[in-house]
Amino acid sequence: MQFMLLFSRQGKLRLQKWYVPLSDKEKKKITRELVQTVLARKPKMCSFLEWRDLKIVYKRYASLYFCCATEGQDNELITLEIIHRYVELLDKYFGSVCELDIIFNFEKAYFILDEFLLGGEAQETSKKNVLKAIEQADLLQENEMGLFYALLAAVSTLN
Repeated sequence: MQFMLLFSRQGKLRLQKWYVPLSDKEKKKITRELVQTVLARKPKMCSFLEWRDLKIVYKRYASLYFCCATEGQDNELITLEIIHRYVELLDKYFGSVCELDIIFNFEKAYFILDEFLLGGEAQETSKKNVLKAIEQADLLQENEMGLFYALLAAVSTLN
């Protein structure tokens, strides 16, 4: 996979993950062109399209489009399954994910994606294992915040 984009029906970019090195200018150009292309397509049209030298695979879930670019030899159905698995992981974590979850918890959305994909390839196919890793990271973060606040309280009593 070359990259994954999540964008709204209004064309607002909500998440982007690039697995190939490109300049910011090129990323913006690709994003703008691709969002326009996908949004212009009719709902009954195929979710696969040839674009430049890439295959684009996209799927709309509620108000969000999940869009991936792959190389010519990659399997479109596997890419579609990767998109679906990512949505399932988001649903499990957020409890029926919506656009606002992505907007206000974008760091968690990226973290879930990074636990699932590595370098544009699925590194863990088990939803249970991915969610377990995320749960452990959440616990670690909570423990660190608890220690931080305890340290802050101790320092404030010294002053």
